[in-house]
Amino acid sequence: MNVVARLVLGFLWLLSWLPLALQAAVGRGLGRLLWMLAGSRRRIALRNLELTMPEKSPEERRAIARENFQWIARSILERGLLWYASPERLRRLIHVEGDVGFAERSPGAVMWLAPHFVALDVAGQSTQLFQNRPVGSIYQRQSIAVFDEAIRKGRLRFANGQVFSRHEKALPLIRAIRRGYAFFNLPDMDFGPQEAAFVPFMGVPAATLMAPSKMARSLAMTVQPVVAEILPGGQGYRVRYLEPWKDFPTDDPVADAARMNEWIASEVRRNPSQYYWVHKRFKTRPPGEASLY
Repeated sequence: MNVVARLVLGFLWLLSWLPLALQAAVGRGLGRLLWMLAGSRRRIALRNLELTMPEKSPEERRAIARENFQWIARSILERGLLWYASPERLRRLIHVEGDVGFAERSPGAVMWLAPHFVALDVAGQSTQLFQNRPVGSIYQRQSIAVFDEAIRKGRLRFANGQVFSRHEKALPLIRAIRRGYAFFNLPDMDFGPQEAAFVPFMGVPAATLMAPSKMARSLAMTVQPVVAEILPGGQGYRVRYLEPWKDFPTDDPVADAARMNEWIASEVRRNPSQYYWVHKRFKTRPPGEASLY
């Protein structure tokens, strides 16, 4: 398996040398193939869209899902660009909007709130390419050691950050934040009922972590939302650093979780085909409620 993983990484490295427009064409072609072959993920995406966008016709939802697979495939193949291209090339391709320097100027703790759009890794790299405050983030440890090492190296290649495994305790991350690290937080996946509240996400009760609210409150963090998107063809990427939230957190973590989901939903409606629909966002259900999948 490690041999295959090394071949895949070699392919991503070779691909990274191509003009982005060619990489994009390859990625969209791969996405069309995955749409035909990845039946389980296709069904998850269509079910998520059915639950969250009932006002759209089945044909409209299917078109969004098909497009989504092409964006996801691009994001996978273009990891090679993020991991191996020169900083100068990446700075030309990543178009940053908003106050990217807020965390660097801020004397207090800062949390970047970055939902799971397909260009999430672009947002992560932008935190190290366009500002100088050290960055801490959480990652999902990979079962294949070669991929795990590549992801860690790719995300730490600019020597201005640290990653913490989701399987480890939170204390090392908290210590890093207290040393001055900004926290790049990914808040919108279903991690089960523990430390979660069932609050609406696009009209559907979703197990939503209260940790962003509780951590921001306990560490006196300012929360700045960050959203990334892939632009068509070879145009690159856009990362929007939005205005920091003035009224977050409150003393009600459930209300904060609902407010966070409401904001994410507004961004999803703005760019529906680039949200990560292949994740079972509604897998965890309230006691006694049947599975939605």
